[in-house]
Amino acid sequence: MHTSAYADVADLYAEKVSKKDGKWYYEYDGKLRPVITRELSFKIKNNNEIEQRSITGYYTHHGPVLGARDGKWLALKANNRSYNALVESWLITKANNLTEYKKAMNMVSNATNSTVYADDKGNTIFWYGNYIPKRNPKYDWSLPVDGSTSATEWQGIHKLSEIITITNPATGWIQNCNSTPYTASGTPSPDKSKYPVYMAPDGENYRAVTAIRILKDAKNLTLDDLVAKGYDHYLAAFDDLLPSLFKAYDAAPDSVKQSLAEPIKILQQWDRNTAIHSVASSLAIEWGTLMMKALPPPQTDQESTFITRRFQTLVKTISPAQQLAWLNDVLKNLQSRFGTWKVEWGEMNRYQRPDDGISFDDNKPSIPVGLTGSGFGQLPSFQSRTMNTNKRYGYSGNSFIAVVEFGTRLRAKSIVNGGSSFDPASKNFTDQEQGIIDGKFKDVLFYKKDVLKHAQRTYHPGDGFK
Repeated sequence: MHTSAYADVADLYAEKVSKKDGKWYYEYDGKLRPVITRELSFKIKNNNEIEQRSITGYYTHHGPVLGARDGKWLALKANNRSYNALVESWLITKANNLTEYKKAMNMVSNATNSTVYADDKGNTIFWYGNYIPKRNPKYDWSLPVDGSTSATEWQGIHKLSEIITITNPATGWIQNCNSTPYTASGTPSPDKSKYPVYMAPDGENYRAVTAIRILKDAKNLTLDDLVAKGYDHYLAAFDDLLPSLFKAYDAAPDSVKQSLAEPIKILQQWDRNTAIHSVASSLAIEWGTLMMKALPPPQTDQESTFITRRFQTLVKTISPAQQLAWLNDVLKNLQSRFGTWKVEWGEMNRYQRPDDGISFDDNKPSIPVGLTGSGFGQLPSFQSRTMNTNKRYGYSGNSFIAVVEFGTRLRAKSIVNGGSSFDPASKNFTDQEQGIIDGKFKDVLFYKKDVLKHAQRTYHPGDGFK
């Protein structure tokens, strides 16, 4: 299984450029090198016409120039045209054992993913990233580095044995929620001090916090037990957000306390689990969304991943009065949309699959959903928002989920978002919608005998469908 990785696999170089005799040059180790130029042609659609346009591309030996900052051109160095990456991906699908799998991974050409591996011998392994360039660790590689010196050049590619790896952890579990690998298996997780910062510059998020909590004491799980764990509804973000709101309320004037007494009491009594019939879920998520929008823009991609730290800083910087004002705004908004602010989460948070995929409509059938997005720490992510509607509709989140048991005979269950068909007239257009909402998975028909037993139609070239 692949998850997104934030291992630093590309860099921006700040080039010192100058122009002489109408030509561009850049400085490197005290000498001037000519900037390479190429004429790049594109076909552009202008209304109903296709136009041919050309621009001049500028390149240094680091790569193409993509922008400028503080008077310096920024050239990108990246490995985005790798034949070996395709070969590696192909070979890992053909591997029949750990030795063959490692042989493919040793090509270290996959620049976009981490890998979680499991097999029927009981091995579980987590490789954080794969293709990772070696660099001088004294530089901050999250920012553009000086392109005028050879000291910032890459020093080859890290071997598979050098990247962050977890093998058969004593805790018995590995989790990765697009967050730091340094908490991926609890106590036996890798030691951060033993690796350069650029290998895993990302921070923690609340989804990982939830995963660690539910797996910490998990033993002897069945497939259904694991699905139940994966459908935990707890929102860890509100462990940091709500205490600040309650403190602001306690210090507020009596007039404010009187107007917010009931919603505050509902939030104080809330167990921080989302549910269809929960008014507290509606209040918390609507208010938390306003708080989330107030997060300062991150200065780097890496900074954007430190979700827990950014939230913890946010509650210290947003004034108590503003936090209470946003809760009051939520009450007014809900009252305007639904005629009451006491709206159950499932009443406003809906699943609907329009025929065209985009035309959501409050007047058409939809299903109540007790889930929310992963940003607040929920594992079964269901990201929703209003779509020129009063109700919120899911538009992002989990699209395919599977649980697999490796043994003498492989067993697995899975679910997809909505259904496997894109034809609104098909019975398979929405036949899995309730399953992905409730965590009720279907059996995976892995073996040919089982596939044929459940086949609705069969096809053979030359014979057509039967």
